Amino acid sequence: MLPQFRKPETETLNSQPAMTNLASPLNSQPSSLGPRPAGPSFRPGAASSSVSVIGQDLVIQGNLVSKGEVQIEGEVQGDIYGTHIVIGERAHVTGGVIAEECVIRGRLLGTVRGRRVLLQSSSHVEGDIYHQTMAIEQGAFFEGKSRRTDDPLAGLSRPGRGDQAEAQPPPPPTTPPPL
Repeated sequence: MLPQFRKPETETLNSQPAMTNLASPLNSQPSSLGPRPAGPSFRPGAASSSVSVIGQDLVIQGNLVSKGEVQIEGEVQGDIYGTHIVIGERAHVTGGVIAEECVIRGRLLGTVRGRRVLLQSSSHVEGDIYHQTMAIEQGAFFEGKSRRTDDPLAGLSRPGRGDQAEAQPPPPPTTPPPL
């Protein structure tokens, strides 16, 4: 008699959570971008956050600031601040990138500061990269300096975030000496 390899239906349903048709907005990227690198997400509540997309037909001249994920497919001439930044294959960025995690698939001319930086095979980066961890896929173009540091984001404040120094109270008025 052959051993039974299948678990009974009731045991299967109780041991595994139901995961049918749960499409996450982070995993529903167009197929032309390829799959997102696997691994644990560092962002708390990542499934509930939305992705801001800069489309292929959009050109932005100025800085971008986001508290969440930014996916760039168009052109940005300015600095980009965010927690997770993806620069698509056809994207062109001229400026700095400051993020917790940065995935580069397109063209970047500028400095990158990020805890985790990934240069995928289609990337073309000209500039310095300050990182905690970095990976470069075969075929990626990188010209610049790579500097590993414990906290590449230390001392940097995101514009528009209200990180200005506390206002110091004015000095007490000086009274003129008596005559």
